[in-house]
Amino acid sequence: MNSIYHWQENDWMRLQELRMRSPHGLLFKGGKGIGKFDLAMNFARSLLCQQPDEAGFACGQCPSCHWFAQGSHPDFCLLQPEALSLDGEESETGKKPSKQISVDQVRGLADFSGMSAHQGGRRVVVIHPAEAMNTNAANALLKNLEEPPPGMLFILVSHKPQQLLPTILSRCLPFALSAPDAAEAMRWLAQQGVKNPAEAYAASGFAPLQAVQLDEQLGSEERDKLLRAVRQPAALDVFALAEALQKTEQVVVVQWLQQWSYDLSAMKLAGKLRYHPGEEVAIGKLVEPIAPLNLARLQSYLQGAKREAQHTLNPKLFLESLLFSYRQLMLG
Repeated sequence: MNSIYHWQENDWMRLQELRMRSPHGLLFKGGKGIGKFDLAMNFARSLLCQQPDEAGFACGQCPSCHWFAQGSHPDFCLLQPEALSLDGEESETGKKPSKQISVDQVRGLADFSGMSAHQGGRRVVVIHPAEAMNTNAANALLKNLEEPPPGMLFILVSHKPQQLLPTILSRCLPFALSAPDAAEAMRWLAQQGVKNPAEAYAASGFAPLQAVQLDEQLGSEERDKLLRAVRQPAALDVFALAEALQKTEQVVVVQWLQQWSYDLSAMKLAGKLRYHPGEEVAIGKLVEPIAPLNLARLQSYLQGAKREAQHTLNPKLFLESLLFSYRQLMLG
């Protein structure tokens, strides 16, 4: 129930100092995949608990904790994109669930704000991820932040705070969250049963929670096929590989190629790798004859391809174009 991560212990102590002088808005910021949302939910639960323990954690036994666990607490509101709420399932309309927090969701806070606190104390709103608000939603939220009802706390969770409106940032107390050091992250990943902690941690961009999710991908047949093929651009069978990958989410394939591309440039320019530890020799030989400009073009192309991947109508055709472009840039 109150499972904060080891690397968040200092952050939790800092939060306890804010309990009695909490501002109207808190901005939890930090790298992706370090547990910001989990900490925000734990803090919200503890603020609403009727009998928190000495460390500030929710008791897990009172009516408030039971309501929170069931997702029906009358003094708590969670705003997040439909895509996160449905966990990848289709919406009732049959459309792909939205990845944005809409203005209607934020306007819905008016009813929540207008009611008295059920327990006569705090009310908490968690917005995750805050950068998912479109412009209209952000402007609507600003009105709530400017004149919040007594006892209302907004917790915005973001790993891209630079995308938030300056007026929203100015009304929230920034709360930077700690990331674990490499050794601590490795220990934690091993405890979660991750088969290759070092590889998963690197492939996730050093985000431990994402590394757990990536563990299955790292051993997937599709990823292995892609990495074997891109090692030999001249022999790359575009059509066969696109056929093998067409059931894999296109954004994921582009991300795999982006990590590969990053390491090609890193090896060429600095002799170091980030995402593929242990591959120095193979990648060093591959990039030796390639012009740095072509590697830069590859990274730029993949940035555009990632945006396109979210709206592609023909996965196989998209993958064929992606792989053709990779082969062309690698062969000069």
